[in-house]
Amino acid sequence: MQKNLTILTGASRGMGLAMAQQLLAPDALLLCISRQTNAALQQQAADRGAELLQWQADLSVPEPVAERLRDWLGALKPEELASATLINNAGVISALTPLRVADASDLARALRVGLEAPMLLSAAFLASTQSWTQVPRKVLNISSGLGRRAMASSASYCAAKAGMDHFTRCLALEEALLPHGARVCSLAPGVIDTDMQVQLRSADVTLFPDQGGFAALKDKGQLTSPTDAAQRLLAFLNRSDFGAEPVADVRS
Repeated sequence: MQKNLTILTGASRGMGLAMAQQLLAPDALLLCISRQTNAALQQQAADRGAELLQWQADLSVPEPVAERLRDWLGALKPEELASATLINNAGVISALTPLRVADASDLARALRVGLEAPMLLSAAFLASTQSWTQVPRKVLNISSGLGRRAMASSASYCAAKAGMDHFTRCLALEEALLPHGARVCSLAPGVIDTDMQVQLRSADVTLFPDQGGFAALKDKGQLTSPTDAAQRLLAFLNRSDFGAEPVADVRS
């Protein structure tokens, strides 16, 4: 049986975990890269007959992870694969404060995880799989509406997502020049009920003026569950026109 290879970052909790759970199938080869491994996910994979690998890695130091991915992909046999997909989902939000009082190491970590790591992993994935001419390849970058509109006290997160959108546009142009180029998209998933939302609505309103708006989303039941968000993202990934627009929103 040929396997559908998916590489997924940030898979140990939240929407990433929900995506991992939904990707488990007998024809799946799923590599999850996260700060922590998930024993329950490993058991679910065994129960469903899916092949699951979990790498425990800190994506704020992305170079060794990208190098390991490049080597691992280079050892695979493309004739055993039906498809190959990279999903850059991992991201962090730094402390919600004006930039003038932000901690330098906190900002740097957010940018490394949210922008540098996706770029390096995408480079490793595309370089290692370029010769896989019979294997359809995709890169799905999980972006945010905050990459397309500014919000005070969240400069690092907004900048990382804006950078993700724009480097995806560059990738789309590059891959379109190849006879068997990958299809790529930076996709905003909507507003999801995750730990990041807890951080947003729990912030100090004197430092983060949008705090009340995020609290209201929760109070009004306007947050999408991680499970539902994962379903929508994976459905978008499987659309025949995936990659037609390099930057998109799952709600449109």
